[in-house]
Amino acid sequence: MSIVINNVSKSFGSFQALQDIDLEIQTGELVALLGPSGSGKTSLLRIIAGLEYADEGSIYFGSDEITDISTKDRKVGFVFQHYALFRHMNVFDNIAYGLKVRPKSARPDKKEIEKKVNELLQLVKMEELAKRYPAQLSGGQKQRVALARALAVEPKVLLLDEPFGALDAKVRKDLRRWLRNLHDEFNITSIFVTHDQEEALDVADRIVVMNDGKVEQIGSPEEVYEHPKNPFVYDFLGNVNLFHGRLENGKLSQGNAQFPVPGVVHEQDQKAVGYVRPHDITITKEESGQDSIKATITHIHVVGPIVHIELKRIDNDEFLEAEITKELYRTLGLQTKDNVYVKPSQLKVFFPDDYSI
Repeated sequence: MSIVINNVSKSFGSFQALQDIDLEIQTGELVALLGPSGSGKTSLLRIIAGLEYADEGSIYFGSDEITDISTKDRKVGFVFQHYALFRHMNVFDNIAYGLKVRPKSARPDKKEIEKKVNELLQLVKMEELAKRYPAQLSGGQKQRVALARALAVEPKVLLLDEPFGALDAKVRKDLRRWLRNLHDEFNITSIFVTHDQEEALDVADRIVVMNDGKVEQIGSPEEVYEHPKNPFVYDFLGNVNLFHGRLENGKLSQGNAQFPVPGVVHEQDQKAVGYVRPHDITITKEESGQDSIKATITHIHVVGPIVHIELKRIDNDEFLEAEITKELYRTLGLQTKDNVYVKPSQLKVFFPDDYSI
């Protein structure tokens, strides 16, 4: 089931929650709505679900307009952050609930319900826990029950609002992998809300980056991470170092340093800001020309194969972050308070008015 959102806007009093949102989601896609608190992602999800209504615009499921249709008639499955399981019902009955409360004419018989629930229990790997109550389950198990309950009614669309936000980091990672596999097997159009960049990049087919009620960029995880359209997207999708300077003839000048900007030819001298990821910062013990700057190592943090290094520039006291391999770290013999030379590569340059080049 495809979803088309046309020119949707929503206000709560004087607060503009959504502004002219246009979005098309293909059948079977898993799409993440990603953004900071207040960006409008949950408001958009609730409007798709029918829990809120748009002030302007229209929504289609396939070829059917559902803008003014009630939640129960949209046939969506909704999974909340805090599970919302019935405490007095065991796992089996929680999953079966949506089937049992259907109108009599549409309600499966007892054997059909039992068969469907057992299939879902197997799907979410909870067969042995069917008789347990929510209080006897871990957070990850509760969320799997909530997903199974949402799928039981065979929804056209699956909507998830911060589904793993209440769980610890390891459980979140396990459930992300599980959700990806479940989605591939079930092949249902799904939208999930998250403020966790890693979660969106790891799970989604496409990411919709939102800010202040607007869509900043739509694309695959690789597209939005490697080719951000503006400074907000670049900064929100991971750590970044900023180099303020002037752009001329394909180089960003900052004091006595000049940094090449790949793929950019800009003859006019103009203020610009270079953005570069920590893993695109090179560290050497020796100066290598105008494209390197001197800095002092202030902190070293070794995590697995990657070494995170914080540095303070000697020329302007600004801080930088770099990520290098443990092998290079050992080869260079780096220590805190060492003076080194750093060189940014893969600079992405933006002008102060946020125009991307």
